[in-house]
Amino acid sequence: MAQVVSLEEAISKVQNGMTVMVGGFIGCGAPDQLLEEVCQKGTKDLKLIANDTGILGDAMSQLIVKRCVSKLIATHIGTNKETGRQMSASELDVKLVPQGTLVEQIRAAGAGLGGILTPTGIGTIVEDGKQKLVVNGTEYLLELPIRANVALLNAYKADKAGNLVYRRAARNFNPVMAMAADLVIVQVDNIVEVGEIDPDEVMTPGIFIDYLVQKKPLEVPDVG
Repeated sequence: MAQVVSLEEAISKVQNGMTVMVGGFIGCGAPDQLLEEVCQKGTKDLKLIANDTGILGDAMSQLIVKRCVSKLIATHIGTNKETGRQMSASELDVKLVPQGTLVEQIRAAGAGLGGILTPTGIGTIVEDGKQKLVVNGTEYLLELPIRANVALLNAYKADKAGNLVYRRAARNFNPVMAMAADLVIVQVDNIVEVGEIDPDEVMTPGIFIDYLVQKKPLEVPDVG
C-alpha cells in the first residue's frame, strides 16, 4: 500500500545517477513541487526520460538549467533553449524519440513485453543500429522497453491506498510511467480516505504506487 510522506522524505529516495521518468506534457501534468525539491537537493547525473524539458523558467526546465541531468530521452526540446544549447555544446547527451514510440516503449516495460514493432523511423536516422523485422511484407523497427529506477508523477486525486485520478489532459504520460518504474512517487492535489473514490474513477490502481505527497497550496501574494 502507498505511504503518504513529506516532500523531503519522498525526494530523499532519488539518488545521484538514477534513471528517472517524469510525467507531464510541456508543464501540464508535471509534478512541479517534486522537481523543485530534486533541484534544491542538488541531485546530479540523472538519466531523464520525459516527453520534453518544459518551458524555460518552469520546474521541469530547472532540471536542465541546474545541471541535474547528464542524459535525456525525450520527444522534443524546442520549448527549452537551454536544453538545445547544452546538447549543441556536448554538455548533455540527448536522444530524441518519436512521441508515439516513446509512449509505447514505456508501456511495453510496464506490461512486461520484450519490445514493440513500429514503422515509424524506417528510412531515417531513427533506424540506425536497430533491428528490423518484416511482418506480412511490412518492415518494422524493433524498439526495446524503457524502464526507470524512479517515476515522478502528478495526479489530481488519490486515496490513501494510492489509487489515482488524473484531470483531463494532465493525465498524459503519467499512467504508463506509473507501471514502468521500480519506485513511483506521486504529487497529488487532493488525498482522500480509502473508499472515497468510486472504483470506476480509478485511472491508475494503487498497486503501482509507493509514495504520495500532498501538494502544497500555492502562495497567493498579499495585495492588501
